[in-house]
Amino acid sequence: MTDLRVAIFTGNYNHIRDGVSLTLNRLVAYLQEQGVAVIIFGPTIDEPALDHKGEFFSVPSMPIPNRPEYRVSISFSNSARKRLQAFNPNLLHIATPDLLGYKALRWAKDNDKRMVASYHTHFTSYLKYYNLGMLEGLGWKYLGWFYEQCKQIYVPSPSMAHELKAKGIDEGLRIWARGVNTDEFHPDKRDMEWRRSVGFEDADKVVSFVSRLVWEKNIQTYVDTIRQLKQNHDHIKAMIVGDGPAKEELEKMLPDAHFTGFVTDDKLTRAYASSDIFFFPSETETFGNVTLEAMSSGLPCLVADATGSRSLVESGVNGYLAEPYDTEVFVSRISELAEDGLLWKKMSRKARQKALDYSWENVNRKLLENYREVLSEPRL
Repeated sequence: MTDLRVAIFTGNYNHIRDGVSLTLNRLVAYLQEQGVAVIIFGPTIDEPALDHKGEFFSVPSMPIPNRPEYRVSISFSNSARKRLQAFNPNLLHIATPDLLGYKALRWAKDNDKRMVASYHTHFTSYLKYYNLGMLEGLGWKYLGWFYEQCKQIYVPSPSMAHELKAKGIDEGLRIWARGVNTDEFHPDKRDMEWRRSVGFEDADKVVSFVSRLVWEKNIQTYVDTIRQLKQNHDHIKAMIVGDGPAKEELEKMLPDAHFTGFVTDDKLTRAYASSDIFFFPSETETFGNVTLEAMSSGLPCLVADATGSRSLVESGVNGYLAEPYDTEVFVSRISELAEDGLLWKKMSRKARQKALDYSWENVNRKLLENYREVLSEPRL
């Protein structure tokens, strides 16, 4: 078997701490532990949010208009090309089908290298939030052409694979799920003293939302649901964990909610376990890392019946699914969980049990097996 030399191309590796960057950094750390040579190409900033793993080579980029925290690659520089040529990979893994991903694809074809891709962000579902919904068909046409060039496409959930198949992207699909550290995200991290210190009573039922605070996460439905719940349930309280451009407006819309801001490590695991119900109506997830973390923390989860989330939450077992904007159903389900202690305990146990099936070691070992499968295939 030829030794693996993997070049990864991504739109985010260290400049924003999100599900994509954390997943790829965990993968690179795992590959290095297995003796795999790896290099990463992508945009960055002067003060990145992450201390990245592995050798990272930055490429020219610019901030996205009206969303400067995100960056988009604008070229694949000569210096980056020279470093890639010197590294001499035998497998290219393209994580983002942007300009950099396109350049990587062209380089691979010109140099007779094999390519795989991973599907992290449901870009086409974001378009409507920027009044660009009319471009969705064109977007899917490009994605179909792009992924057709790749030997394998790694998707995080069966529901995401089903959606891609419905769009005609049905060759080479493999599941590359997301993992969770079940020792860190654990019900034992619940801290009643901390709850009291931020204003929650012991009998309160805290409904948490954990995410980067952007409207694409369907935060408006969270707001509308909490407002309706407050009309009849004084003991239901809101906690929003995260930061982002929507935070200031959210604070005005939910003045009684507790906002933790951006937190990590022990503060994050404490926030999860110290709440009671996880409510995440986003319909743009390809997997739902935060949902898995909430489940591992022992929280029943109410999520949108959408790609990604429906692969984790079994409605009526470890939480509930509802249509993304169906506030009435969300209100009813949260009320039910807040009032029925036995139901809450049952779903809490089931959520934790489901999370135990996901470990990063198993997830990334399977991906490495897929890499080796690609290299073992005869060339056409």
